Amino acid sequence: MARVSFIEKGQGHPMVEDLYKKIEVRGQRIINLYKVLGHCPFVGLNWQRLGNSLLKGEELPPRLRELAVLRVGHLTGSRYEFTQHTGIALTAGLTREQVDAIPDWRNSTAFNDEERAILAYTDEVERDVKVKDETFATLRSFFSEHVIVELTVAIGYYGMVSRFLVALDVELES
Repeated sequence: MARVSFIEKGQGHPMVEDLYKKIEVRGQRIINLYKVLGHCPFVGLNWQRLGNSLLKGEELPPRLRELAVLRVGHLTGSRYEFTQHTGIALTAGLTREQVDAIPDWRNSTAFNDEERAILAYTDEVERDVKVKDETFATLRSFFSEHVIVELTVAIGYYGMVSRFLVALDVELES
């Protein structure tokens, strides 16, 4: 059970209620993450805006973004984040074998060199913050600066999301 209450539809600040309406109009459900963020309407709104802009993306291929998101979810121990993004990752083009190999990616043959560069970079950004020069050079051999910046923002954002979910013990929707 979450450590804070959920702000259900009809209980929130007008900004929260407007956000919930927009989510439902798109045919989506109001997930527990948003119900907890309902306590902070301004933060929650901007949190969702940044998340949506990363999901829409610019130049980073969704498949590679989701590879990084799943690795972040695994590294932070956020079952919620990993589970929520598994379906997105499969839709974006990752295989079930790749999703299953995320925890031990270094010993897996499921990833090509480009994907391995993403995973190594994600590990270092998420765990160490400081990235080794050789890791960055490998990443740079595959991607533009625009993609690298977008990837780094995504890793940071989903690290924040995962920490939020774990710290507040937000459970998956039933």
